[in-house]
Amino acid sequence: MRRKTEHIVRLMLALLTLGWCLFPSGSRADETAAPTEERAQDRFGMSVELANFYDPGHDIGFALLTVFGLFDYGKIWHQDRPKELCFKVEGALGSTFRPEVRTMASLGMAALYFVDRIATPQIRPYFEGGIGIIYTDFRVEGQGLRINFNPQLGIGAELSHKDGPSSFAALRLHHASNGNLYHDNRGFNSLVLQVGRFF
Repeated sequence: MRRKTEHIVRLMLALLTLGWCLFPSGSRADETAAPTEERAQDRFGMSVELANFYDPGHDIGFALLTVFGLFDYGKIWHQDRPKELCFKVEGALGSTFRPEVRTMASLGMAALYFVDRIATPQIRPYFEGGIGIIYTDFRVEGQGLRINFNPQLGIGAELSHKDGPSSFAALRLHHASNGNLYHDNRGFNSLVLQVGRFF
């Protein structure tokens, strides 16, 4: 099981590295960079996440309330990057609801890329990947620590509304393990449904 968890972490890191390599970089003087007025605006939002473990077993479900900020990636990191690339910072608080109630909390960051080539005026798809730290008031068998690393990958879509702020929905792969900082490193993996709204 430990080997399986390590393979999942390596796969997530490989996909994040691939995504990073696909984004064109450039200097500040790059003439192809979008003018400042075309850069993405800072936005904030909130979401509800419902999840279920798929490894180990299927008997644990949890719910999280998440707040986040979405920022222009190039502005935050002082690099010329596509305006579709954003930097996301999020915090979540919630609990398991099956088989018993146990507290969970996380803090993370991610790169989020809007795939505007296939977007419509109403639907703007995106993919995201990032890492954070998660605290769980429970441990699965073989999990050495309650505080763990928390890499995630997701796909989703922002949905525009004529009468107010846009909403969004996403599916995420959620992993937690301690990265071999402790001799017991049994992690857990979940599939997460996220539904939210921008302020």
